[in-house]
Amino acid sequence: MRRVVITGLGAVTPLGNSVEETWAAIKAGKSGIALIDRYDTTPSNIKYAGQVKNFEAEKYMDAQAARKMALFTRYAVAAAKMALDDAGLTGNADVLAKAGIYLGVGIGGFEVIENNCIKWYESGKKRVNPMTIPQLIPNEASGNIAIAFGIHGPCHTIATACSSGTDALGDALDLIRSGRRDVCLAGGAESAINGFTIDSFAALQALSRARVDDPTKACRPFDKDRDGFVMSEGSGVLVLEEYEHAKARGAKIYAELAGYGSSNDAYHLTAPNPDGLQGAAAMTEAMNDAGIKPEDVVYYNAHGTSTHKNDSGETQMVKIAFGDAAKKLHISSTKSMTGHMLGATGAVEAIITTKAVSEGFVPPTINLDNPDIEGGCDLDYTPNKGIEMNVDCAMSATLGFGGHNGVVVIRKVSGN
Repeated sequence: MRRVVITGLGAVTPLGNSVEETWAAIKAGKSGIALIDRYDTTPSNIKYAGQVKNFEAEKYMDAQAARKMALFTRYAVAAAKMALDDAGLTGNADVLAKAGIYLGVGIGGFEVIENNCIKWYESGKKRVNPMTIPQLIPNEASGNIAIAFGIHGPCHTIATACSSGTDALGDALDLIRSGRRDVCLAGGAESAINGFTIDSFAALQALSRARVDDPTKACRPFDKDRDGFVMSEGSGVLVLEEYEHAKARGAKIYAELAGYGSSNDAYHLTAPNPDGLQGAAAMTEAMNDAGIKPEDVVYYNAHGTSTHKNDSGETQMVKIAFGDAAKKLHISSTKSMTGHMLGATGAVEAIITTKAVSEGFVPPTINLDNPDIEGGCDLDYTPNKGIEMNVDCAMSATLGFGGHNGVVVIRKVSGN
């Protein structure tokens, strides 16, 4: 089976507009969550989110093209450019023309929907911006990446809610393994911080709202005092490449994308099955795909949303999949710092996991002051301070509305 390695990384997150800025903040245990300043939150119970800050689209793309894009697409094109620059592939027309794109997007341009619905009603249902549909549909991000960089291979959008970014990586992995492509951009993008989307999630009683005085403390996975997830936004893109192809061109190799597993709870539209069986099955499938055993995994980047049902249910999944090895596993939820980026979250967390492997650092779960032992959260979640240590093999998982479970295994490249 052809091996697939990671040769480029790009990210736009609430912690920074690059992988380097994001990773430095992760290592420092810094939160990117703050009061929302994008719109008036006075009528809403939700006052904070993980907003991208000081983002200038013109640094990464043509200014005129950017004006025709929704925000999630701008983030995606920027992350893709950074990843291609990092991989040394920008301007390599021969390679890019044959490459593919798999991008996870859970929602798409909801600010476009909100703004244009308001304008439509205010005009007496007579005016519609002609760019409304091209901006809001989820596949426009991958389409704009293809246009920007001359990528002519498969250009697909994966929509499996919060698992979208992880599933995009899994599909890209299979594409390269099959021999149909040697290079593929894979990742996710999302921007859903607007009044309509935020209040829609709030109606599900899913969002944190209790810490307006200090939003940096709001996202607290596995903590007894958690009260919901924090909406966030951004994009992460990875360049995946067949191992021999990467070696032949002298590419820098971060790590190997070694395995992927996927399952569905078939239980509930918004809640995970508390028995944890199908989430555990996806973890086991990913380990089998990578040819490893539970005791080989040093670090697990958890979905860890800071909701009561997810954190206890995910802990149960880990216990089933890892057995006795779960007690020795280093776990963290980096959402405690980034917030929940929906369709982008799996891609950004895969980047963080890749950095954990390549640099030997287990990120912390910040705000974990009072572990919810009574709720079943009784494993090692790396509370509040990261650990410098060798990380030969790691796993990252995302769990989405609709029962979707996606898992990837990332490890050091032997023989590199």
